[in-house]
Amino acid sequence: METLTLAQIGAFNAALLIAVLGPGPAFLVAVQASLTGGRAAGIVTGAGLAVMAALWTLAALLGLEALFELFPYAYTALRIGGALLVLVIAVQVWRGARRPIETATPPSSRRAFARGFFLNLGNPKSIIFSAGVLLVIFPPDLRAAEIAFITLNHFVLELVAYAGVATLLARDGVRARYLAAKPLITRAMALVLGGLGLRLLVTT
Repeated sequence: METLTLAQIGAFNAALLIAVLGPGPAFLVAVQASLTGGRAAGIVTGAGLAVMAALWTLAALLGLEALFELFPYAYTALRIGGALLVLVIAVQVWRGARRPIETATPPSSRRAFARGFFLNLGNPKSIIFSAGVLLVIFPPDLRAAEIAFITLNHFVLELVAYAGVATLLARDGVRARYLAAKPLITRAMALVLGGLGLRLLVTT
């Protein structure tokens, strides 16, 4: 039985940070929550995203790929549903590129958490990361304690990343620069999301 190494954890964390901070539905929702509801709303939304993403990691480590091989239609339905969700988000993002961000009453913590949680439940980017990257980095015979550590590590790292985004956007200077570049940033994100959604639809 192979032992979990620091090199494997380091590779996982590097890949995870790139995935979390890259253009995607989860990052976009975290940014929007921070801009409209403030730092607290952004962090709680990020917590919901992180919990569900960590659960996908746990599922992958426990044999998610094998389950999808036994029930390929379940994976197909999840992939198509996630792809359609991404395409809808891409269209909404493109349409709202020039729409000003209006500060709203922060949602309840439960609602903010649920929004992040359920988004990542059907977020194909999160699923693909879990089912692909994890299987490449880690050996297949991990002990229960190692699986628990990787899952907790995922949650903590993702939560810290979203909390950092929310904290940065709470600063007036950063917020002003982001809003000035919002049309360009959001349309670039929309194009990336649209490409991801289309790729998922045609991938077998």
